[in-house]
Amino acid sequence: MARQPDEAHTRPDGVDDATVDAVGKVSEAFELLQRARGALYEFHQQIGYVDDTLGDGLQMLRDAGHDELADELTTSWLGRNVLPDRWTFEVVEEFERTYMDVAIAGERRVREQLMDGRAHVQEAERKARRRAEGPDDDR
Repeated sequence: MARQPDEAHTRPDGVDDATVDAVGKVSEAFELLQRARGALYEFHQQIGYVDDTLGDGLQMLRDAGHDELADELTTSWLGRNVLPDRWTFEVVEEFERTYMDVAIAGERRVREQLMDGRAHVQEAERKARRRAEGPDDDR
């Protein structure tokens, strides 16, 4: 017996397969964007760690008597912008404002306008189809 998606994941009356598929593709793009966003935050945090570690290394160079080299790297590398006039936090903030906020609003608009706000309808229907002949448990 086929299990049906719960109400939060059931397609609204009158919504055709093409619309469910299109909304599913937009949702997939949004999920890919979330992964890219995570990579950007990973980059932001890693660059911060690089800068902190470099600061420690430069202090160690000074402690070892290499002040001139430490001063040169302090001037050329430590605290350097990753893009012109920008540290990574500024890159993240600009990404959030100029891209992420627009994507969040767009994905929400698609779901609200075409799916009565419901998410993952396509996936829920796929689950119901695949589980129809599958295990009888909730795993």
